Amino acid sequence: MIPYLARLLDITINNGTIPRDWKKAIVVPIHKGGYRSVVKDYRPASLISQMEHVTAGYKQVWEDRDWLYEGHHDFRPGSSCESQIITVRQDILDSLDEGTRLDAIIIDFSKAFDLVPHDRLLKKIAGSGVDSRVVVWITDRSQRIRVGRHYSE
Repeated sequence: MIPYLARLLDITINNGTIPRDWKKAIVVPIHKGGYRSVVKDYRPASLISQMEHVTAGYKQVWEDRDWLYEGHHDFRPGSSCESQIITVRQDILDSLDEGTRLDAIIIDFSKAFDLVPHDRLLKKIAGSGVDSRVVVWITDRSQRIRVGRHYSE
């Protein structure tokens, strides 16, 4: 099934025509603890289109061809935030054992994407030399919020 969907993905990118349904996400509130009646006790979860799952499936190709930096832990089989922390800890311990200097900067990027002016980000992506067909894939998206069986635009 995946080879057919991957071929379909290639066709849509090459033609620059992406079905609207592929660019729609449904956002559902997930209760994260606390009171169910308090809005801040929920976090949004985006249910992306099936085609984005296929696109994410290309990560295996990246893995197989060794295109990803070995220190990249995000969304990789057998890797996680915890494995990243273990790696950093080991680097610190190795540096202490060897008596070498190790510089570290720790930045909290939580909510960072929410603060980025998206129109400027898209202009930078488009101006960076990224294939314009890919820019079409990441722009002009929409989402709906679903609470129970009810939707809002």
